[in-house]
Amino acid sequence: MVSAMDQVSDAPSIAQAAMGPAVTTAQLMAVIQALLRELRGGDAPPPTLDDDLERALGIDSLARMELMLRLEQAFDVRIFEGAMQAAQTPRDLLRALAAASPRGAAPRAAPEAAVATPPLLGAADFPYQAQTLLDVLQWHADRAGARRHVTLLRDEQAPQSLSHAELLERARAMAAALQRSGLAPDETVALMLPTSLAFLECFMGILLAGGVPVPIYPPFRASQIEDHLRRQAHILANARAVLLISDEQALPAARILHAGAPDLRAVVTADKLRALGGRWQPVTRDRRDTALIQYTSGSTGQPKGVVLTHANLLANIRGMGQAVKAGPNDVFVSWLPLYHDMGLIGAWLGSLYHSVSLVLMPPQAFLGRPSRWLRAISEHRATLTGAPNFAYEILATKVPDDELQGLDLSCLRAAMNGSEPVHAATLALFGERFGGYGFDGRAMMPVYGLAECGVGLTFPPLGRGPKVDVIDRQVLHDERRAEPVDAGQPTAMHIVCCGLPLPGHELRVVDEHGAEMPDRHEGRIEFRGPSATAGYFRNAERTKALFDGDWLDSGDVGYVVAGEIHLTSRVKDLIIRGGHNIHPYDLEEVVGALPGIRRGCVAVFGATDPHSRSERVVVLAETRLEEPGARAALRERIAQLSIEALGLPADDIVLAPPHAVLKTSSGKIRRSACRSLYEQRRLGQVQRSVAWQLARLWLDAARRRVRDPLQRVGSALFAAWLWTVFGVAAAIGAAAALLPHRGLRKQAARAIARAGLQACGLPLRVEGDTSLRSGSWIVVSNHASYLDWLVLTAVLPAPACFVAKQELARSAPLKWLLLRMGVHFVTRDDAHASVEDAKGLVQAAKVGEMLVYFPEGTLTRAPGLRPFHMGAFIAAAQAGVRVVPVSLRGTRSVLRDGSWWPRREPVVVQVHAPLSAEGNSWSDSVRLRDRARERIAEGCGEPVLAE
Repeated sequence: MVSAMDQVSDAPSIAQAAMGPAVTTAQLMAVIQALLRELRGGDAPPPTLDDDLERALGIDSLARMELMLRLEQAFDVRIFEGAMQAAQTPRDLLRALAAASPRGAAPRAAPEAAVATPPLLGAADFPYQAQTLLDVLQWHADRAGARRHVTLLRDEQAPQSLSHAELLERARAMAAALQRSGLAPDETVALMLPTSLAFLECFMGILLAGGVPVPIYPPFRASQIEDHLRRQAHILANARAVLLISDEQALPAARILHAGAPDLRAVVTADKLRALGGRWQPVTRDRRDTALIQYTSGSTGQPKGVVLTHANLLANIRGMGQAVKAGPNDVFVSWLPLYHDMGLIGAWLGSLYHSVSLVLMPPQAFLGRPSRWLRAISEHRATLTGAPNFAYEILATKVPDDELQGLDLSCLRAAMNGSEPVHAATLALFGERFGGYGFDGRAMMPVYGLAECGVGLTFPPLGRGPKVDVIDRQVLHDERRAEPVDAGQPTAMHIVCCGLPLPGHELRVVDEHGAEMPDRHEGRIEFRGPSATAGYFRNAERTKALFDGDWLDSGDVGYVVAGEIHLTSRVKDLIIRGGHNIHPYDLEEVVGALPGIRRGCVAVFGATDPHSRSERVVVLAETRLEEPGARAALRERIAQLSIEALGLPADDIVLAPPHAVLKTSSGKIRRSACRSLYEQRRLGQVQRSVAWQLARLWLDAARRRVRDPLQRVGSALFAAWLWTVFGVAAAIGAAAALLPHRGLRKQAARAIARAGLQACGLPLRVEGDTSLRSGSWIVVSNHASYLDWLVLTAVLPAPACFVAKQELARSAPLKWLLLRMGVHFVTRDDAHASVEDAKGLVQAAKVGEMLVYFPEGTLTRAPGLRPFHMGAFIAAAQAGVRVVPVSLRGTRSVLRDGSWWPRREPVVVQVHAPLSAEGNSWSDSVRLRDRARERIAEGCGEPVLAE
């Protein structure tokens, strides 16, 4: 089969076919890639023929002109100007080159039409233009069919391996069998298979047959078989699965499920399906089709079926791969079960897409002897791995030293830790213990994700290592504010930072009324992005509750610092006790570390108290101790730890036998289920008297009931006052625009801005020299809020003139007002007009006019310093004037884009030392831009976002 990439490599280009200069696709891409490296200052996925020059590649109008000059120089042509301006993609540039004339000759008219070329799929190792998972598999089978895709380790038996071509062949055979058994497009098939090559071929076979796979987990604990089957029956019924594929070992349990699933037509094994044979009939699938229904673990209730399309999964896989720079030289070792999203999407499908060699271990291999995971990493020279926190905890504290002899973990560059709360103590213990075995602590990556976003949502910068925020636990509980404290304080609480949203994704923290919270204020975490599900399968009520406009409720609680998320709890895990928000994780961790308690087998939850309006704090802990004196001492110690960790005593401490604490398949504590058993009196309980605390707790609750409404009223009054002040200031400003001289108008505008900010009561601090009295200047600032204009007008000298986008001139009154205040307009969507505007600004700078740019070009609600456009820096280099970087911090929290609800937060303006260009060339302008961006990034306190 001849691939599209092969066709592009061997066929003549559009330009050649049109009898223009002999330009190949590769030559064009080399010129574009060289420019992108200068603009971005680092590696980036190679461009494709159909990438949008501005939106996808970040080539603005001035960079477009630089690109035209480079293309003309590289191919010794003169490009038809209209074709260059109209070009939206590299494919259009090929057409422009096809119409180009040799240097010195009169330019030819642009052709009316061009011969189509096969699409460029991207670099040789990544299927950038794949629309479905099936495209990904086909892409790799075509280009690297013999390359080993998966190696399955099997205890004492020889490993099994599978190449891309073998997986495709087996999946097609499975698809044929499924079609022969009657599977129709879009019908669901449940997969109750252990980690095996059969799981992979069945999953892909279902997709090739047009079906939708629904992974569910096999029975894993005999003591909870009833609970397990009940939950799986719920999934089968909700998913309307027509087939259930199991293995021989789980077949008896599968047959029991058959009786309770009305739509289930048959229970089969993979072997029986293979024996059916048949001929595969291709089924058309596209990016909008459902690729997976991933049922949530149900740690906070009944499992819900998250519907994920091919587009959702590919966006998530691409984002995670970019975060860890995954590629064909990587090896991923995973013991995570394939029925769990972290193992299925993060480990397998992510490795498939990025051509990573995947080494699979059954979960039982890790649970039986955890050191096998490390041994596999060492022997296979794994560069990537991932697991929940408990796995790192086990390795750090439980594995005997003699099982670690000869380990070499220096190969690991990314060890992802997610799927459950990440504990700072675990990170420290793991790094300390395995540093001697070559483990680089910077490889540890605490991450955050959820099934509703595929699997991953936030990743920290690669190679940074864990970042821990130490805050005051009491302030968090009482005021929902993350106040930094010294680690030695008795109320210190260690919260692990889980990084920034993946490219194209956003998150925010909101209060109980849906208002967005500023940094270091705790609230519910909401997110949106291309990986986000459209909802739950056949569950309209839960789907409706999931959405807040176009934002999705994660069900988690946390706060943001400099754009990075810090998780404190799950919404349903929060215990509201006497006006306090109590997070259970700290207490669970310290109780789990007690001698006599089974580590990781502690659940702290709130239970209904029939005698008060608050919840009771219940500690359920597993122990094997039976002697009454030892159990009494253990309860006393837990009670003491409860006061130390929560500031409150536990109302009930239940010491239960092993396996009493219910967990999900991935090891998460099912606190809601434990609570239900407790309230049904199906757990042993010890009633404690809490009379002496009730008075204090009732006072706290009363204080909260009074304080919260007052805070809401105060916020509403502040918002109303701020908009009133802004309205008055705008009216006075419009009157000031009638003054005869621009100098007077600018001085009046500065005075109005200062008075307005002072009247609003916004705390404003200015750092650095704002006088800028001698010489010519171009001021560049980050753009976080519409408030930035007002702040800079108040802070900078009166003669400063803003440079604004032409779109603001569409309103005649606004245009008149801004022109009267000396604003210069620049065109962004017309390359020729943009160049002319830039020339005018160069002349303005040369004659000594102080220009103020927002080089990001726009603003968004999400924190982060975005890529800079080149206009300000080209003007500075060509006019020979210095650039003054200015960092704004706090304006985004005061008035965020898309919100009309301002908050009273401190604002800081930091004026940095001026910078000069080394010359007046394009490269000099790029270097000046990069230096200015570095200074602004240092002061704005927000993450630097990639191009």
